[in-house]
This record gives sequence, C-alpha cells and structure tokens, in this order.
Amino acid sequence: MLELAIKGSRRYWSWVIFLLAIISTGVISYLYQFRVGLGITGMSRDVSWGLYIGQFTYLVGVAASAVTIVLPYYLHNYKKYGRIAILGEFVAVPSVIMCMLFIFVDLGQPLRVLNVLLHPTPNSVMFFDMIVLSGYLFLNILCGWYVLGAERKGVPPAAWIKPFIIIAICWAPSIHIVTAFLYQGLPGRHYWLTAIMAAKFLSSAFASGPSLLIIISLILRKFTRFDAGWDAIQTMAKTAAYFLIATIAFYLFEVFTAFYSNIPGHMHPIKYLFVGIHGHTKLVPVMWTCTLLLAIALPILIIPKARKNEKALGFAAVATFIALWLEKGISLVVGGFVPNPFEKVVEYWPTLPEVLIALGVWGIGFFILTILYKVAISVKEEVIFDKYGERQIRAE
Repeated sequence: MLELAIKGSRRYWSWVIFLLAIISTGVISYLYQFRVGLGITGMSRDVSWGLYIGQFTYLVGVAASAVTIVLPYYLHNYKKYGRIAILGEFVAVPSVIMCMLFIFVDLGQPLRVLNVLLHPTPNSVMFFDMIVLSGYLFLNILCGWYVLGAERKGVPPAAWIKPFIIIAICWAPSIHIVTAFLYQGLPGRHYWLTAIMAAKFLSSAFASGPSLLIIISLILRKFTRFDAGWDAIQTMAKTAAYFLIATIAFYLFEVFTAFYSNIPGHMHPIKYLFVGIHGHTKLVPVMWTCTLLLAIALPILIIPKARKNEKALGFAAVATFIALWLEKGISLVVGGFVPNPFEKVVEYWPTLPEVLIALGVWGIGFFILTILYKVAISVKEEVIFDKYGERQIRAE
C-alpha cells in the first residue's frame, strides 16, 4: 500500500517538500549540537531537562490518546468511530517515534542510547519506559496496517489480530503512567511530587489527543473527499471537554494543597510560573497564555450550540492542543527545576538551535503522519463504504 503515498496533488507534494525543509534544518542544527555538545541548549546544571523532555512528555500523551478512539470502536462497537479508528492508531505511530527522537537528541551522545539495551537496569523506570514505548509502537503499526489492508481487500480482519488490538488498548495508558512515574518518584522536586501526576497526565492526554484528531478531521474534510463524520467529531469534542474539565480540576487540587498547607516547596514553583519570583518571570506569559486559551476553549467545547459551530469547534480544538502543549511541553518540566533545592532561581529558555532541532523532530513526525494518512485516505476513497455500510467519503 505504500505505493499510494507517491501519488498526490501539487498541494500534497508542496506540503511534503515543506516538511523536508524543516527536517533538513533540524538535522543541520543537530549536527551542530553533536559537534559542540549540549552547551548550545538553554539547559544547565540546575535545569537539566528542557524543551526536548517537555516534548517527549507531551507526545507520549498524544500517542496514548489513540485509545479514546480505538476503545469505543473495538470494545463497545461504537460505529461512528469506524471511519477514524485507523486515523487514531496512525497518530500514535509518529508520536511514539518523536518521543524516541526527543530522548535521542536529549542524550547528547547518540551511543548513550545503546546503554539502555547493553546494560538493562530493571530497577530503573526509564528501562520500563523504553519497553512500553517500543511495544506500543509495534502494536499500532501491526494493528493499523493490517486492519487497513483488510479494509482495502473488502474483508473483515482475521481473528488473530483482535488479541493484539485488545493488548494495544490496555497498553496505551501504561506508556503515559510510566512516564508520570519518572517525575513523581523524585523527592527533591516538589512540583512533581504528587500522587495524582499519572492521573493528570492521562486526563490532559485524553483532552489534547482528541483535539488533534478534530483538527485533522476538519482539515481532511476541507482538502480531501474523506469525511470523518460529524457525529464522530462531536463525540471527540465531548471527550476532550470531559477530560479538560478533569485536567483543570486536578491542577486546582494541587494549588489548594500547596497554598492551604502553606508548604513553601510546593508553593514556590506555582508562584514562579504564574507571578514570578524575585523578578524572574520568563514563564509567566506562557502560563497565562495557557490559562487564557483554556478559558476560551472550555466553554466552546461544553456548550452544545458553540460546539456544533464548525469554526468555533476548530478554534477550541487548536486552543486546547496549544494550551496543553504550553503546560506540559514547557511549564511542567521547567517548573520542577525552578527554584532549585537551594531556593535559588536559575531560569531556562530554549535557544535557537534547540528550537530548530525540536522543530526538525516535529517535522519528522508530521512527515510520517502525512505518509500514513495519505495511504489511509487513499484506501478509504477506494473502499467508499466501511464495514457497517456507512459512507466514508462525501457524496459527489
């Protein structure tokens, strides 16, 4: 089916070339980092995790969120997701690959990656993170590609693939839970030292993932003949709304615990992120932008009349995706390091090469996603009707 990826319109090839240009810029920047070292980044002794680990943390959630589509479709026979189940699985594939690449660039020296394989340490959470990520990647490639192939042949998937699909559904939350354990098991970092870190991770993931799929579905409706279905889009919006409410509630619980208990170590990171400490305010605009976007997006996702407006829904989905990226992709990581255990503030801000490398990894992810979606959409345009008899493309 890969041959379907080399047939496309001028718009498709322009997008591919654009992504290749971004990837090339990222690769050149990485070669600069490889030659000079991690000193070109904004990280330091006090802030040893930055933009790279932030993107890893955020994308693990996007990968895990595929379960919000796959689970209702395969376990509860929710037919409205029949057209987009494969799109959810294919979002997980580039997301996991990007996670691995962000770990790769964060290590500095590429050969250090082999240490995880050559010197496995089962008492390390990172060891289990590698296992769940690689396993989840394999399951989504296997299930997604096989089910799409069966759909193209017009036959139902064979029975042997169903156990793998169920394993993938059970596996999905584990990749984000293990990642949360990397943070919440560090006693010296008060901002991360919370028992509900994994729950916060999952709730924000299940809000940002459906938001991304809504954006993709609306783009596909506009530029291709494939139609994800209005009912499916509305259901994803409701899913995003419920989990966004849970995410905000969890954060407010943390704020209450920190300030009602009056524990300095728990209060200082939150103060730093929202109002700054001793004149250090680099991340204050980030957190307030995140707050403003969520304040606009949440009512749109909740109120039925606003949610059913396609333009408003598209804006709310974009706002939710960006807001949660700001919170988890930047503020969460840096907030755990500032102030440091000596109550000193050492601020972090990503440098230009660091941003270009991160953009390069995102470019690789979108390139893989584009190829996978090009194949999937081409197959769906051939098949026209799904196995439930529902039309997958707009009528002429």
